[in-house]
Amino acid sequence: MRTFLMYSLMMVAATAFHDNTFAVFELREHLQMLYINMWELLHQLEYVTDEQRAVVYVEIEDIRQQIQDTIDQLLEHDRSQHP
Repeated sequence: MRTFLMYSLMMVAATAFHDNTFAVFELREHLQMLYINMWELLHQLEYVTDEQRAVVYVEIEDIRQQIQDTIDQLLEHDRSQHP
């Protein structure tokens, strides 16, 4: 029981001292959703018509840019926490 309490206290202390803990969590969650959306769009390429394919390409590029922006934000949070 003491070991469990000690590890719990250490975990809380390790995460509580980071200013952007919740922000990083939200960004990671957002990044996961973007990856899921990207996989769905890539799967759509298997069955869309030629007219729809152009729209899917635009959506893929938009998701790709959002993924890159989210990764940049995550890196900024990490750099601010670990200079």
